[in-house]
Amino acid sequence: MIATRRLWILAAALLLAACDKPTGPGAPATSFRAVDITGAEYARSFSLPDPDGKVRTLDEFKGKVTVVFFGYTQCPDVCPTTMAELAQVKKALGADGNRVQGVFVTVDPQRDTPELLKAYMGSFDPSFVALRGTPEQTAATAKEFKVFYAKVPGKTEGSYTMDHTAGSYVFDTTGRLRLFVRYGSGAEALSADLKTLLAAAG
Repeated sequence: MIATRRLWILAAALLLAACDKPTGPGAPATSFRAVDITGAEYARSFSLPDPDGKVRTLDEFKGKVTVVFFGYTQCPDVCPTTMAELAQVKKALGADGNRVQGVFVTVDPQRDTPELLKAYMGSFDPSFVALRGTPEQTAATAKEFKVFYAKVPGKTEGSYTMDHTAGSYVFDTTGRLRLFVRYGSGAEALSADLKTLLAAAG
């Protein structure tokens, strides 16, 4: 199962890395550590409820650099590592950290209850927002973001894990998609890229 999961993660990363970047006079000259996907025609928006039932959209986070990650609370490694790194980077940025917004979209709405998601976000950073849609909303949002996820049966009856794309999407302060951060890139690389985007916003 682990090998299959890694293959899916690698395939997703390669797919995103293969996207054409804008070229020519109008192309951005900024250099990033993550995969620059500026101009991509996907991951343009989301509209999902938070644990309190309030529908949240990408537009409401304009003015901040927004990092969107798809995962689930019972994820043993990728999800907590990713969220912990983002919380670490946000804290290290000092006052500029207030201009960074973490968004966690669950791919396991069956088990990730509103109460569980609230507690999960609180364990990393209380300002991070968790989103939980219906299975249909989750599928539609994942499709828009080109995110893969699938239920994998566990060793006991009724148990399961979730395979999913292990990467984050970064939007600049205008709400424009800019980067895909591969899992394992590290806090240092993420911090450098977020600083670049924040500096460009002034």
